[in-house]
Amino acid sequence: MKRDIYNKVEKMLKGLVPLMLLAIVPSLTSCNDDDDCQSTTMTINKVFLEDTKAEDGNYDREVEFARLGQTLRIEGSGFSGLKKIYVNGFETYFNNALMTDNNIWVTLNSKTPVAKADASVRNTIRFVKDNTETTYQFTIRAAAPVIASIDNTLPQAGETVKVSGANLDGTTKVTLPDGTEITEGIVNDEEDGEWFTFTMPSGVSEVGGSITTEGANGTAISPAYFNNNSCYVINFDGKGTQGGWSATFSAEDLVDDPLNSGRGKVIQIIPASYLSDNPDGVKAGVSSIKGFWTAGNGDADDDWNRMTSFIPGTTPLDSVALQFDVYCPEEWDLSGQIEITLQNNLSNYGYGSACTKYNKDYKSQGYAWVPWLDRETGKHTPFTTGARWQTITIPLTAFGNYTNDELTWTFQNVIDDKNAGSYKNFGILFCNSDLKWDSEAEDADYPSQLFNKKIYLDNFRIVPITAITVSDY
Repeated sequence: MKRDIYNKVEKMLKGLVPLMLLAIVPSLTSCNDDDDCQSTTMTINKVFLEDTKAEDGNYDREVEFARLGQTLRIEGSGFSGLKKIYVNGFETYFNNALMTDNNIWVTLNSKTPVAKADASVRNTIRFVKDNTETTYQFTIRAAAPVIASIDNTLPQAGETVKVSGANLDGTTKVTLPDGTEITEGIVNDEEDGEWFTFTMPSGVSEVGGSITTEGANGTAISPAYFNNNSCYVINFDGKGTQGGWSATFSAEDLVDDPLNSGRGKVIQIIPASYLSDNPDGVKAGVSSIKGFWTAGNGDADDDWNRMTSFIPGTTPLDSVALQFDVYCPEEWDLSGQIEITLQNNLSNYGYGSACTKYNKDYKSQGYAWVPWLDRETGKHTPFTTGARWQTITIPLTAFGNYTNDELTWTFQNVIDDKNAGSYKNFGILFCNSDLKWDSEAEDADYPSQLFNKKIYLDNFRIVPITAITVSDY
């Protein structure tokens, strides 16, 4: 019997120090009479995390907190005869065949309440026998907090920043890249812990990087794209050079930030100069209008090798993205796309064709941004930013050439392809052709309509989006 139990314990704790198991398992019980066991006082000495994948080789680590889904070894005495365990008031299964008088192994159920646990039982483990029980104070956390996105990442003082992700419950502190600490005015998602907001303070330096957050479930660190304008493409206020020729809009078509937030000059994607000749807007079926472009050949800013001191050329392309800011006060739906190209090579992507199609056959550096379209389902939802600027993040693996995930791309591949092009200009332009979500369909899914919405864009930049993992230990 003891040998069978030993085998079960050894299998469950595979990777742990064998001598530890040999020391623990022989002491299967110190209670010969069940009635005595039911009255024996239980004591808890220490709690250990059982982690067979620990990178430092510490597979049986003493801990002061644990997360849902983790397995614990609870060390103490008097456990023989234990009937039930409650974690944060939630009855939690344990296998009493794997229990000794001095050790219990228990896995924290993913359904265990954490933030929503009653205050009287939060951060407790309760051990129950027929005639006695004991409660041990121990911090229980949900899974580690994760930051999935920040909106926006180039905020002006006084603007609201929204941080989204998972397990962000009870965020109490945010540290910005320059060391500025924010502890007041943080608004949390009390229901699901999926977001929190804070107000960008004044006096923050231009140092870019990650933000660090501290909350009920621990520490999270964002990718290093907050306040990061080191790899600017163009911001229309001195960073990057705007090009101008007969097929482009010029600097005279830029407008002042309509929200007066401090962003300076910005793009109005359908400028006044176009509307003066087309007062109703962009007609249905117009494949493209003039765009806004960088200077291109001969301009040092259009050689992105300058960015590799911040983002190494060897960086995998799925860890690099284009970011820009958008202000769209009206609902945008059903028609219109903003085409973005890393170089002036439109004829190879489908610009000017009967419609925009989504597939992996385009051999270019182009991307069609259609925020009202769900690219997975083809369904549409009106898009608006309300009365604020919002950050958009597009991984470079979403651009034409690099959508084939069967190949391995690096940031240097993008740079080299861009520099090898006949024209190196980065461009943004509005297209109002029909949109075919399913490239095999005979008819366009979204026939174009007259378009006259006001959409503003600014601060195009390349940023790292590498996820940062925070160790608990």
